[in-house]
Amino acid sequence: MIQVIDLTFSYGQNPAVFQNFNWEVQRGEAWAVLGPSGCGKSTLLYLLAGLYLPVSGNIIVDGEPLQRPRPQSGLIIQDYGLLPWATVRQNASLGLRVRNFYGPDGKHTPQDFIPEQNVLPWLKRLGLEQVADMYPGQISGGQRQRTAIARTLALNPDLLLMDEPFSSLDAPTREGLQALTLELQQEHALTLVLVTHAIEEAALLGKKILLLNQPPNIQANIIHNPDAGSPEYRHSPHYMEICYKLRAQMEMS
Repeated sequence: MIQVIDLTFSYGQNPAVFQNFNWEVQRGEAWAVLGPSGCGKSTLLYLLAGLYLPVSGNIIVDGEPLQRPRPQSGLIIQDYGLLPWATVRQNASLGLRVRNFYGPDGKHTPQDFIPEQNVLPWLKRLGLEQVADMYPGQISGGQRQRTAIARTLALNPDLLLMDEPFSSLDAPTREGLQALTLELQQEHALTLVLVTHAIEEAALLGKKILLLNQPPNIQANIIHNPDAGSPEYRHSPHYMEICYKLRAQMEMS
């Protein structure tokens, strides 16, 4: 699904964040990207989204070199990215409206496309029907994040990129959305790459965890976590072991 080949990236004349970096993600896998602040977690995600371009090397997604944002990739950011003057329904439909303008391939405009009808099942699935005509300032943080998720999943992506999506939420809301993310990833066989600074969240959501260090990142440090996503995993001894392992490796980096 994703091949990162000899990737080098830096911001202007600053030292490289990634240098000849190689990494591979198979279709349908759930990955968490973990590391200290400034290590390049969000940079890597924006490279995968096609928002940044490598200085050298290649990123190949679904067999195609990535040279611009890809219509089949969905990106969910930390601050939700909602329009404050638009309702929940209108925000959830925004991606479909943009696609209706550019077409599903980003180049050609389709015909007879009605975004509101396509987004209704997601509003229902995510429990947003009752607030569909309210504005972001009138709903909770969890509902705003659900709106951002609805907007993304309405596009039927095959790759879901999430940049610390739950970090600003209270613990019960965060845990509920973490469980929802696992359900949706499994139901729709999504390839998931989630950036987080929280060790516990990485251990809970990532069947594979990419641990980044302070730049430059040269070699992919991968921790396998095959039991992630299973019922009650959060309370299992293996979950605690993975958290301990991650914490120890981060302290050594």
